[in-house]
Amino acid sequence: MAEHPPDCCAPSAGSTGPALLTLTAKPRTAHRAVGTPSRAAARTVAIPGGRFLMGTDDAEGFPADGEGPVREIALSPFRIDPTTVTNAQFATFVKATGHVTDAERFGFSFVFEGFLPPQLARQAQRVQAAPWWAVAPGADWRHPHGPGSDVGALQNHPVVHVSWHDAQAYCDWSGTRLPTEAEWEYAARGGLEQARYPWGDELTPGGRHLCNIWQGDFPTRNTVADGHLGTAPVKSYRPNGYGLFNVAGNVWEWCADWFSVDFHVTGPRVDPAGPPEGTARVMRGGSHMCHESYCNRYRIAARSANTPDSSAGNIGFRVAAG
Repeated sequence: MAEHPPDCCAPSAGSTGPALLTLTAKPRTAHRAVGTPSRAAARTVAIPGGRFLMGTDDAEGFPADGEGPVREIALSPFRIDPTTVTNAQFATFVKATGHVTDAERFGFSFVFEGFLPPQLARQAQRVQAAPWWAVAPGADWRHPHGPGSDVGALQNHPVVHVSWHDAQAYCDWSGTRLPTEAEWEYAARGGLEQARYPWGDELTPGGRHLCNIWQGDFPTRNTVADGHLGTAPVKSYRPNGYGLFNVAGNVWEWCADWFSVDFHVTGPRVDPAGPPEGTARVMRGGSHMCHESYCNRYRIAARSANTPDSSAGNIGFRVAAG
């Protein structure tokens, strides 16, 4: 069984092959936690402790991803950010610390082919298992669609092209942490027990689009029926019952846990934190590139994962505290 879901969700750095991975990367910087509550921690909302049913046995799920079995989990109270970290917030961190992201160190990241200039898209190396993903030299959080693009008009959009290491560095600097996978799912459910989505079981109740996912025929035609091509502002759509925005679609969100497809079957049921080791970290929530035809992982119990040094144009994070 694969160690993590396939590259269709978000490709890993290893997808590029040795030619692009054999390079001299800039050293990774380390950041000391601030030690006192920061503005990042102050933005978080309180989530009450309690018990909930985690995972799913839904017929629409992916058993190979380890979505089930459904199990009762008990969590202590914690806090979590209502939104993912924005470009503006990440820029403040970089300005204060000089942090260099993994994408910048490696000199490339993964961009959806349709967002690249035509010439660059034609020349770009592709991920074999998911050819809509292009290896884009110069793509990073400041240049989300590769060279020539910028985040000037995207200040309130989620930062992307950030690896797990980059997210962890932001947390260390801001006095926060990444949520555990169990905390993420509990908060994302917003008090709804075993609902398929943060708002219920129907994807578009009354014909309304409540999340940012691919509309149309993937990967050739996006009708933008939900109002967004690419990422959406972090407070798009209505929040869930706990006040969290965009926990379905928009960008994949890093969690603290190592990924496993079976550790949770017999693992802890009180404040679980995933296996003690692994090769990939958990990602949750799906992204603007998810479509029911191939990656129906914007359901609240769906899971994915990637290696800690990987980044792409649909991966971001939100922070937790407590």
